[in-house]
Amino acid sequence: MAGHSKWANIQHRKGRQDAARSKVFTRLSKEITIAAREGGGDPDANPRLRLAIKTATGQSMPKDNIKRALQKGTGEGGGASVEEITFEGYAPGGTAVIVETMTDNRNRTVSDVRSTFGKAGGNLGENGSVMWNFERKGVVAIKTNDKSEEELMEIVLEAGGEDLEYDSESSRVICDMTDLNIVSTWLDDNGFEITENGLEYIGNTMNKVEEIGMAKKVLNFIDKMEDLDDVQAVYTNIEVDDAIAEQL
Repeated sequence: MAGHSKWANIQHRKGRQDAARSKVFTRLSKEITIAAREGGGDPDANPRLRLAIKTATGQSMPKDNIKRALQKGTGEGGGASVEEITFEGYAPGGTAVIVETMTDNRNRTVSDVRSTFGKAGGNLGENGSVMWNFERKGVVAIKTNDKSEEELMEIVLEAGGEDLEYDSESSRVICDMTDLNIVSTWLDDNGFEITENGLEYIGNTMNKVEEIGMAKKVLNFIDKMEDLDDVQAVYTNIEVDDAIAEQL
């Protein structure tokens, strides 16, 4: 089992609680636009778009917003084009970081991300500087449904998943990125409430942080980066002891 499960869950809950609804909608719109641009505007034939629309609907995003984002991706809506830019580097204490952004202004985004790395105590690296230590995985967050860790792990394997980040209330199922839709559909069909699903970067070798002061610095770094309008997601390889995670 992933030793950083509780820390991962804390990060995800905190991100949802802190984000203003307008910023959430902006990020969801960008994801729909990119998905439609790269894979076409038919959700049945475009798994990424189907997932983006499902996520937006789950966040109560208005249908008109979804429609505009979709039309922008297919070229019907006009406006500035949106591109994806991924940054790599290190947070305080040597924790590896991957920052995913979507932007209609590359120069602004590069400047904002570089500045935030410096001000929050990190270092922006070159492409490939930390990516080698991460794998792109499918992640499905579900309500645990009063299952024990052992019971849920058996279900994960039956669904086609690879690993489990367990929490008594909400757990995360890890799978091969190509199996995300299969695993998500299986869990949905078998009565599990899905709260989030998508693709994430997950660290292979973790950076263990044993001091609460350093853990707070890394968390502050993540908060500052996530506050940037163009940032879609921040991934790290930090591993925090459960006792410290509870204090955070």
